[in-house]
Amino acid sequence: MTLTYNAKKIYENWFDSKSELEESNASFLEDYLNFLGDISEVINIDEKTRLSVIIASLCVSKSAKSSFKSFVRAALNVGISVKEIREILYQAVPYAGLGKVEDYIFLADEIFNERYIEPENMPKKSREGRGERGLEIQRKLFPAVDKFIASMPNDQKHIMDFLSQNCFGDFYARDGLSLELRELLTFVYITTLGFAKPQLLGHIAANFGIGNDRAKLISVVTTLIPFIGYPSALNALSAINEISSSKN
Repeated sequence: MTLTYNAKKIYENWFDSKSELEESNASFLEDYLNFLGDISEVINIDEKTRLSVIIASLCVSKSAKSSFKSFVRAALNVGISVKEIREILYQAVPYAGLGKVEDYIFLADEIFNERYIEPENMPKKSREGRGERGLEIQRKLFPAVDKFIASMPNDQKHIMDFLSQNCFGDFYARDGLSLELRELLTFVYITTLGFAKPQLLGHIAANFGIGNDRAKLISVVTTLIPFIGYPSALNALSAINEISSSKN
């Protein structure tokens, strides 16, 4: 294969210069790797963040098991920890559902076993106070959340309680990833799933509010193009532009 400098670096550092595609689909693999190299030239996120968002995208995709395993190995190669990889997967569950994510949790464990890595015990926060804990995080991300909760019909208020207690109190409040990265990953999950535009817009605004700026989100979308395709990427860019315009 004829690879650019950036593509060769990716193939060596991420994939140990090995891919099953090289034997049967070498010309395709060459184009794919060279495109990953092209992306390296235009994004402004570091390598660990890049691989974290790729794993986040793949773990909510329908049929990405082979790619997922390759990129978990790549993540370990560049120093992303088992704890961080597991947290990326756990964070996906409130957005994609366990049915989509569970197989990827097991696949990640297979890779850890393959590398003879013993996952550390992960301390769990108490259920006591999880609603308040979650609401505190929501207020950081969504300043108008109290008004939104108050406006909900009585027969839907339990959903708002679950959001505070479960989505934010159980998941966002976990150790292992920063709030800024968790919110960036949430943007990735919703972008990859390809629906729920109101939530996408809301989480773009939340990302802006905690320092994940327009340039960073555009770099993330650019990173995701090989994994989600151009239509979903263009939809995400349109949503970024919509929120950016409303801020001006």
